[in-house]
Amino acid sequence: MRRTRRSGRAMLFCAVMKKTRVAQKKKPGAGKKIAKGGAAAAGLARGKAAGSEPQRVAAILAGLDSMYPDAVCELVHANPFQLLISTILSAQCTDVRVNQVTAELYKKYKTPEDFAYATPSELEQEIRPTGFFRNKTKSVMGAGKALVEKFGGGVPKTMEEILTLPGVARKTGNVVLGSGYGIAVGVVVDTHVIRLSNRLDLTHHTEPIKIEQDLMHILPQSKWIQFSHQLIWHGRRVCVARKPRCADCKIEPLCYAKDKTSWSAPQSAPRK
Repeated sequence: MRRTRRSGRAMLFCAVMKKTRVAQKKKPGAGKKIAKGGAAAAGLARGKAAGSEPQRVAAILAGLDSMYPDAVCELVHANPFQLLISTILSAQCTDVRVNQVTAELYKKYKTPEDFAYATPSELEQEIRPTGFFRNKTKSVMGAGKALVEKFGGGVPKTMEEILTLPGVARKTGNVVLGSGYGIAVGVVVDTHVIRLSNRLDLTHHTEPIKIEQDLMHILPQSKWIQFSHQLIWHGRRVCVARKPRCADCKIEPLCYAKDKTSWSAPQSAPRK
């Protein structure tokens, strides 16, 4: 009897397991999960295609041209060397503050040699208002020394060479080459460009290097330099982070952002 009950229990267990496996194979949830994943991937592909479609990109560029035909780098500089130093100082700091500091700084430090052989403690205090002044002091002094020792005191004109300077990454290289020399080797990607290029659905990335690659792929090379300036101006004047002024935006019909507002403010509002 015990053997019979045990056998019956085993048969019942096998039957239940078989039924469960069949149910799992046909489980609606599994099918939905696959379908959902496929739909998400397809949606991402559609969104990316729609955002980077040539006619739409051309319309965005035309809109930015109409709003900011004279957009330029807002770091005040007299030459590529000053632009290099100002860009290094602009990390985690506003252009307005950097310009306030460099207005006096460049009266004392006029050449790469001046920065290379400066007194660190003095230079630290002079650039202190820009923040992270100790690290920035090391960077600008290191950059000055490298320019003197490796490049004869001149700022190099290639991305490969300029990236060898202390404190210089690709963003700084693009700023100096683009605004200092008019050489378009890439797209400047700062916080405004990261935010707005995603709002405009021109990229789905958040990493600067990947965003730059996406923008370089969809923008004409002739627009690489000006596009960054225009997007930065737009981010400071109209499409501000906390409350975008969509009513003032000429490219609002082309924008896919979900947090649009109807708030409008004068163009002379304080800039970030």
